[in-house]
Amino acid sequence: MEKQFNRVSPDCIDRLDDNEIFVFGSNLAGAHGGGAAALAYSKFKAEWGVGVGRTGRCYAIPTMHGGVAEIKPFVDQFIDYARKNPDLKFLVTRVGCGIAGFTDEEIAPLFKACVPMVNVYLPLNFWKVI
Repeated sequence: MEKQFNRVSPDCIDRLDDNEIFVFGSNLAGAHGGGAAALAYSKFKAEWGVGVGRTGRCYAIPTMHGGVAEIKPFVDQFIDYARKNPDLKFLVTRVGCGIAGFTDEEIAPLFKACVPMVNVYLPLNFWKVI
């Protein structure tokens, strides 16, 4: 596990390098009004009305529509996208752990398949749970 700790996404992301993608928790409507979604919209060109997938310099994972079981398919979709785009570096925020109200212990296991993926950076709290 120690090796993965060099793939920790920063707590505060205020800029992106050319190949970096900001991964944030969204809602299905793509109304990016608060939390990391608002930052994605105001700073990293996430499109209003796009609540799932790649948008601007971002990737949206909806977390406001149900429980962990309803979020999992969207995390799996993200993981598939990250696998198919190894040239991009994905900086995952604490998806679902802010306004959506989930805990790291609930959400982090959804990202377990990212452990061997060198292009996915997870929050330290997620690494500790995984």
